Amino acid sequence: MRAAPAPEEIRRRNLAVLLRHIHRDGPMSRAVLAERMGLNRSTILALTADLAAAGLVSEELPGQTGKAGRPSLVVRPSEQVYVVALDVGADRLAAGRVGLGGAVLDHTEIPRTSGTFDPDEVITTLAAMARSMIDRAGPDTRCAGVGVAFCGMVRESDGVVRYGPNIGWVDVPVGARLSAELGLTVTVGNNANLGALAERERGVGVEAENLIYLHGDVGIGGGIILGGNLIGGEGGYGGEVGHMIVNPGGRPCACGSRGCLEAEAGELALIAAAGRTDPPGRAVVEAIVEAAARGDARSRDALHQVGDWLGYGVANLVNIFNPSMVVFGGVLREVYLASAAQVRSRLAVDGLLALRERVRLRTSALAADATLLGAAELAFTDLLTDPLRSPGQ
Repeated sequence: MRAAPAPEEIRRRNLAVLLRHIHRDGPMSRAVLAERMGLNRSTILALTADLAAAGLVSEELPGQTGKAGRPSLVVRPSEQVYVVALDVGADRLAAGRVGLGGAVLDHTEIPRTSGTFDPDEVITTLAAMARSMIDRAGPDTRCAGVGVAFCGMVRESDGVVRYGPNIGWVDVPVGARLSAELGLTVTVGNNANLGALAERERGVGVEAENLIYLHGDVGIGGGIILGGNLIGGEGGYGGEVGHMIVNPGGRPCACGSRGCLEAEAGELALIAAAGRTDPPGRAVVEAIVEAAARGDARSRDALHQVGDWLGYGVANLVNIFNPSMVVFGGVLREVYLASAAQVRSRLAVDGLLALRERVRLRTSALAADATLLGAAELAFTDLLTDPLRSPGQ
């Protein structure tokens, strides 16, 4: 028979639950917390006192309530605790300082135009961006960790990038090298997986138990949440939906295959179909969308072609996973908005009726910040799991 949890274990669990409520939903009164957690007010008082002593929350009187009696204090996330989020995309490096509660307090971005990145250069640049964030935060603040969103296959157990086909990386220990540079805990995850978590926590998919997030830059990645849990698979590499074959014998893909979803519906395919010579990136995608809106036939046809292939991929995913929502992020957000008719038409033809009839197709509410905010959530994991544990324990 399993022993009942010790009082200290219960206390730590309750501290974590309370802090997660504040982190996810923002300031709320002790009375609301007591109702949500099913605890009495004296217990909530003790928990908030512990978190306040640790510098994780603060308490203040609410505004005018119009109600008689003593008002319940409002608990809000501390402005002194933050994480650094880093985002390695095929066309940019981004960094953000993100506070408890999800507010982006500082942000910087460096565009990239080359096809491959030198790992030493990128890691040095990321470390410099992180240090700059920390220096600007001031001496009275505390960095709780660093999260990295990466556009490739990541072994999450140790932060090794196993394969980044669009930037030429194989077995690069990003997590260990950044941790040594910064002297902080660094956690690394796949960018599409983190985008899925961010959209479910703070974006268009809040409360969605079954969600697929499709992220586009030069490649296409996917984050799949089923039953409220991110699907990682053996080794944590699940969700590489960009490499499902939608057109056997089609366009060559950076992974070595042909006709992958990202080869047919990614940035490079759109640029080629539109007859452009611009380097890949958000700017050229937006230019093609804008040209199509102005009546340019080649740009319009390119978006329709890419939208049709994207629809094949969506239909396959809906048929396999039966999600309640598919979210388009990164540059796929703009592509979907300009080719929704093609995507929906292909889903209507190739999606099974029982599976497609309730699925909602949506664009990311977090836009370009989805993967960065997902990296922040990854960095907050340890703090939100055990708020009073000292770093490194």
